[in-house]
Amino acid sequence: MPSNKKVFDKLVSKTKIYLVIIAILLILLCIYEINLITPAIILYVIIVMYAYWTNNKRKVELSEHIKDLTLTVDSAAKSTLINSPFPLVIIETDGNIIWKSSKFIHTFANIDINNYLNNIVKELKLEIKNGSEENKKELEELIKKQVKIGDRTYKVVGEYVKSKDKVKNKVKEDEYMATLYFIDETQYIHLQEDYQNSKICVGIIMIDNYEEIIQRLSDEDKPQMIAKIEKAIYDWAGEVQALIIKQDRDTFVMIMEQKYISVLEENKFNLLDTIKEINIPGKMQSTLSIALTTEGDSNYQKYKTAQATIDIALGRGGDQAILRKDGKYTFFGGRTQEVEKRTKVKARIVAHALEELMSESKNVIIMGHSNTDIDAMGSAFGIYRFAKSVGKEEVYMVNETYGISLENFLQEVQKEEEYKECIVNKEEALNKIDEDTLLVIVDTHKANYVEVPELLEKTNKIVIIDHHRRSTDFIENSILTFQEVYASSAAELVTELIEYSEQDIRLTEIERESLYAGIMMDTKNFTFKTGVRTFEAAAYLRKCGVDIIKVKKWFQSDLETYNKISEIIAKTEIMNESIAISIYDKEDANSNIICAKAADELLTISNITASFVMGKMGDKVCISGRSIGDINVQLILEKLGGGGHITLAGAQVEGMDIEEVKQELMNRIHEYFSEIEG
Repeated sequence: MPSNKKVFDKLVSKTKIYLVIIAILLILLCIYEINLITPAIILYVIIVMYAYWTNNKRKVELSEHIKDLTLTVDSAAKSTLINSPFPLVIIETDGNIIWKSSKFIHTFANIDINNYLNNIVKELKLEIKNGSEENKKELEELIKKQVKIGDRTYKVVGEYVKSKDKVKNKVKEDEYMATLYFIDETQYIHLQEDYQNSKICVGIIMIDNYEEIIQRLSDEDKPQMIAKIEKAIYDWAGEVQALIIKQDRDTFVMIMEQKYISVLEENKFNLLDTIKEINIPGKMQSTLSIALTTEGDSNYQKYKTAQATIDIALGRGGDQAILRKDGKYTFFGGRTQEVEKRTKVKARIVAHALEELMSESKNVIIMGHSNTDIDAMGSAFGIYRFAKSVGKEEVYMVNETYGISLENFLQEVQKEEEYKECIVNKEEALNKIDEDTLLVIVDTHKANYVEVPELLEKTNKIVIIDHHRRSTDFIENSILTFQEVYASSAAELVTELIEYSEQDIRLTEIERESLYAGIMMDTKNFTFKTGVRTFEAAAYLRKCGVDIIKVKKWFQSDLETYNKISEIIAKTEIMNESIAISIYDKEDANSNIICAKAADELLTISNITASFVMGKMGDKVCISGRSIGDINVQLILEKLGGGGHITLAGAQVEGMDIEEVKQELMNRIHEYFSEIEG
């Protein structure tokens, strides 16, 4: 009715305006002609009476029309409710059903619908309770939910209105009444699933050690062995109706529908194991790297994404499959030890490219990872001398770490006058870097793990030299990457660059000893992850004049540290008969170093194949993982946000106390073994 009143008011207001105008005209007429006053008054009275009569008549006609229209609309609304093509129910928020349509009764005749209605009402009451004041004032809110009832999926839509007030426990509560429509979306959802499943995903398969296999096989065996490997790939692809195209001697492109991804996930890309079971003469084992992705607006973009993903697989050592879906990476395999397959040619090419980049840059800044160790520092000193030999005057090394791991080494460095100006802190580094600076990252490739992450945003000229398995948060905008997971250490890679450089690079005593110390530390005195090239690099440094006894003294622990390690070992728990887990629960600025040393020491105990030691590091919990190679500690700690290698890995966990981290670690270890057994 408020709208009707507005219509009447408009009619009356317009009539008043007309009457005023007529009155003014008659008055003006009477001024000029006095004799017309009486006729003018009579005429005006007649006009007023006529206006009043016509207005009343219009009001009556309009009221009748609106009344007829209202009755028609009410009748149509009632008919629509009763004969609704959708199941419909009117229910109060206390669970009382006021009315339900015949369609509702028929659709849910064989289903206990009350349980579903109660759940919807509970959610509705919670939504009303947590709603904003504006919504409460309006007392009306659109309902839109999706529920699965039986084997059908319905979208529940409707509105609720305030029905009455209720007093409960002397507290006044509002009660609401909701009108709910149940729209069957089952077919729509199936169509959506079919559409999603029919989308194309693109993969790349690479034979990791193709060249090594070809070199070691006789001419008679080569075709037979390659045919066996290719047949295994084609047979595996046939199981998921994938199209395989051989792109190169060792590379295949795979195209398949997304509906088969669940099959591959369920069998954990068993092609990885099938290939390794092929018997190759010479006690060799073939491995594959597989990248599969669903991401990309076009098939070409999916292929480019697959190329980036295969780089990650190769950067992590190969023998694994990576599935990239919904912005996340899922890893399968990757449990075997990496096989050394680097060549001197690559080292020479990278050394030459690095020389060119340094020559074209204004200055050079070298940075390692946070909580720097001797491998990162030794690599930094090697690159420092490399840059100096190229002719760069401004070369700086960023260091924010001072602790027991570097204490002995830094004492030696401070005796040298040359290095006092070149080792800078965060603030100094930020002042010295610009767009023309070459930033060399050593011993890490993770953007969130470098010593000063802000430096990455100051220049696009970034070089990465690292030996760790590639993770998903790698620095993407590097212009030169020398990442070899087969190397023992970053110091080994830097030594090769120096050895094969065209420049005549003469290392100082502290530089060659720091590089040797880096190799020595990451190989645990040349015990783990050592290849032919590791010993070649060590031999080159030894030939340059390394004092091995002096280097060994840098690794000596004081009595206090040794006692702490002994306490950690004394508290060790054994899991799965061969995995040692211990906690260092004291507040210590050097807890990460002590945990790492304790984890190393635990591996010297018989029957221990892997060790994990946790410690407090500010508001984080650090974990050091070590293995003799039977267990991949990298895969375990990667699930806790860490990374590393099969035999050496670490992680830092936030938002959990040390006992919670321990439990989470144990869960991940169980998960690791269940995946192997599965």
